[in-house]
Amino acid sequence: MDYLTKKNDIIEEINLIPEDKLTELYNLIHGFRITLKSSANNINEIMAFAGCWQDLSDEEFTDFSQKIEQRRQNSAIQS
Repeated sequence: MDYLTKKNDIIEEINLIPEDKLTELYNLIHGFRITLKSSANNINEIMAFAGCWQDLSDEEFTDFSQKIEQRRQNSAIQS
């Protein structure tokens, strides 16, 4: 099913919704779109950090990894 067919099918379904339910439908669609936009923003924020450790030397990376493991263990103990 191509884009236009899907869009037309959605519009046909919307046209069958009773008028007193359109506000609910709008809120559902709007909320869905906002959630998608928010998810995309989160992915972009996360991906901004991708590769940020590539400049670390092997020694620095090993030290960093060990410190993270240590902090996780300390956090588990404190919980």
